[in-house]
This record gives sequence, C-alpha cells and structure tokens, in this order.
Amino acid sequence: MRPVDVRLEGDGVTLRPWAERDLPQLVAVFDHPEMAHRLPVPAPFDRVAAETYLDRARRAEEAGDRIYLAITSGDDLARGEVMLNLAARTIGYAVGPAYRGQHLASRALRLLTAYAHVVAGLPTVYLEIEADNAGSMAVARAAGYRQTPDESVFVEDKGRRYALRRWAHTEPSTAT
Repeated sequence: MRPVDVRLEGDGVTLRPWAERDLPQLVAVFDHPEMAHRLPVPAPFDRVAAETYLDRARRAEEAGDRIYLAITSGDDLARGEVMLNLAARTIGYAVGPAYRGQHLASRALRLLTAYAHVVAGLPTVYLEIEADNAGSMAVARAAGYRQTPDESVFVEDKGRRYALRRWAHTEPSTAT
C-alpha cells in the first residue's frame, strides 16, 4: 500500500488522504492564531497557503517520507490532520479549534499509531510536544503515549524558539 492510498477507519473516525475539494476546509482548520503559533504553517493560512501545503504533503507522500491524513467523523468533512513521518518515526496531529472537545485527536492518534506499528513496522513511534501544551499532552496520554526522559529538542519557527518534549508509544508485543 502506497502512503497516498492509506485510509483508516475505527473508533468513530475516518482518516483519509487530503483531496483538492478539501482546500477550503484546510483553510478553515489551519487559519487560526493558535494553529500558526503551534505549527509550522504560515499565518494567515489562506487558499494559496493551503495549495502549497497540499502540494508539499503530496510530494512527501509520493517520496515515501510521510503520510498526511485528514481526520473526518461521521461525514467527509475534514476537521483536522494526522501525519506520520516514517523516517523520524514521529506522528503529528492537529484538530481545528472549531472541532475540539470531541476526542478526535486521541481517536485519530490511536488509529495512526496502530498503523505505524502494524503496517509500517515501527516498534516505537514518538510525539514532540511543547511543555505548555496541556491539550496535546492530554491527547498523548489518552492514546497511550508516555513522556520519555530524553532531553528537550529546541526548535525555532517564525522567530520563536521553543522546547519540544518527546513522548513514546511502543508496540505492545515489543514492550519490555
């Protein structure tokens, strides 16, 4: 299965590839000050930014580097995204502010984590979360991730320097 063909369903969510028809909804999800603060996306996040983002995502998928999936629930409306970086063994997730409070991120994260372990063959996958991002830490815990003792990684984006803490999920059959 090529990464661009991935479609996962379970726990009331469907993870599917982004499509051209999603461009307006991609803007609706990512064009928010908090999203721009937490994610490496431009602000404002307009139609041009959405087209650029989708193009980069497709190129990364075609190269076999990453998998980007829209989070949907009960219909085909994209409410957020999960991304698996196969080389770094990391997962990222984001749910648009208008769609929070429905546990979409934790349900989507559990689905993509299972895919990473079973299909992609990654015995351990990681999240990188800012220390002050209580919502993201709650999602990580709900999906069975635990913070590692690793030192924080420092990142600079849009003139802001911040620390990311690493969280890990180990496939149950390989956990010690």
